[in-house]
Amino acid sequence: MSLAPLHLAGERFMLCPSGVALWPAQRTLIVADLHFEKGSAQAMRGLPVPPYDTRETLTRLAFTLRRHAPRRVIVLGDALHDDGAVARMARSDLVALQRLLAPLEVLWIAGNHDPAPQPELPGRCLPEWREARLHFRHIGGSTPIARQEAELSGHYHPKATLPTRIGGVTRPCFLAGGQRLVLPAFGAFTGGLDVLDPAMSSLTRGAQRVFLLGRDRLHSAAFEALRQPFAATGSAAR
Repeated sequence: MSLAPLHLAGERFMLCPSGVALWPAQRTLIVADLHFEKGSAQAMRGLPVPPYDTRETLTRLAFTLRRHAPRRVIVLGDALHDDGAVARMARSDLVALQRLLAPLEVLWIAGNHDPAPQPELPGRCLPEWREARLHFRHIGGSTPIARQEAELSGHYHPKATLPTRIGGVTRPCFLAGGQRLVLPAFGAFTGGLDVLDPAMSSLTRGAQRVFLLGRDRLHSAAFEALRQPFAATGSAAR
């Protein structure tokens, strides 16, 4: 699997096709928008969605942690789809998650879906985290960034469409600018918001590149190369 380097505020990150970012100097893995138990929340509303997303997301997360062996994980908000997610989670899935994270330092950044700490989960819950010259937040662009600093965030579930000779290819993506990195959603049932959607305009003013997720590599393109003008392709609820 091929990773892509990215520098923010003097720090080197590696972007992974799985949708996580690695901070090698701190042995830290950064992931956004797991949305555990989104499927069961949708099923409770009568939608025909199989409630198995937690197991799939857990499987992918376990594989990613084994591959990269971090000492710390920073979750950029919306780990849970709502405050009742832990209570709905199958006991076997909750135990698997606890065992997976127990050896690690875990920082849970509060999201709009999961603002309250969950005592069943190991680690610390914080409104945001600052380290070196970096801000780790759920919703990017919510607070101005000082010069020479940078922000890593989630929330928007970015996706992008690259034009090809056989039509556009749409994939979840990292959105990178001079001072910002927006991570794609990691959860199995999470949709996406096109980076050209006006709702993302506050984050894309300084955008430079997108990194679309592929099976074994990332597909990088200049932001200006994306299909114009924006055409709505169905934005998922975040």
